[in-house]
Amino acid sequence: MKHALISAPAHESLKPALEQAGYRVSDRPAISYEELESVIADVTGLVVTTRLKIDESLLSKAKRLQWIGRLGSGMELIDVDAASARGIACISTPEGNRNAVAEHTLGLVLSLLNHIPRGFDEVRKGLWRRNENRGTELGGKTVGIIGYGNTGSAFAQLLARFGGRVLAVDKYKTGFAAGHVHEASMEQVQAEAEVISFHLPLTGETRHMANKDFFANLRQRPFFISTCRGGITDTSALLEALEGGRLRGAALDVLENEKLDRYTDAERAQLDRLASRPDVIVTPHIAGYSYEGYKRMSDVLLEKLRNAALL
Repeated sequence: MKHALISAPAHESLKPALEQAGYRVSDRPAISYEELESVIADVTGLVVTTRLKIDESLLSKAKRLQWIGRLGSGMELIDVDAASARGIACISTPEGNRNAVAEHTLGLVLSLLNHIPRGFDEVRKGLWRRNENRGTELGGKTVGIIGYGNTGSAFAQLLARFGGRVLAVDKYKTGFAAGHVHEASMEQVQAEAEVISFHLPLTGETRHMANKDFFANLRQRPFFISTCRGGITDTSALLEALEGGRLRGAALDVLENEKLDRYTDAERAQLDRLASRPDVIVTPHIAGYSYEGYKRMSDVLLEKLRNAALL
């Protein structure tokens, strides 16, 4: 019998659907790398998120593995080349939670421009500061979107109703301009955008793309948003840009290191410095984790497996 192993939290509908397709399913969302290594030889299908690294060493032991299903977007923890060389299909499901990421991104933008978290925090402290929390409207603004894939394009769709311009940058895509969306260069975004939002996978090419040089070339003192991967942003450079007045504010759903319980003293001091700023919002990597997106990722994976004749 084929054996599917779910190595991360997944919607409750996934296991019975795989069983109905003829799989014996092991639901082990807390499995360690070492435990997975000890059983991978018997696994036909592997469901993952961003918790475990699926590297060449592990894949060399996966004698029966036919597919790896990634719930969500981003394949940076999977050695896709090594898997492909062994005939293992690698399937991601960014369509499943793209709307969730887009809505969360919009929520961060509106919260940042209108000082919503800061205002509420002040009210809890007994302060009623209206002039100090006067908001900035998103309507009519020029928004730069870096990365025009599933989440970037979904975010652009939500912006249509605000009547501004979207300047979208994507090195690997052309011909997508329509309506309020314009294809642009990074230099144009740096020169004209009043809000900049990153929607990129983490690769060697994109790591620390938002770095000291990037922030130094901003001309509109924009708001900075990232809901993709923490490694895209050089946190030290971001702090320098905020403290130097090159940004009006920043909202992050991701950090370079999200294992807060393992922080060094220097990392803790840096996060405290960032989170203590009234012009910063940080959420705990929840943009793509809506109830609807959580189920839809499993639905999309099952659909793609069926289409590839793997179920």
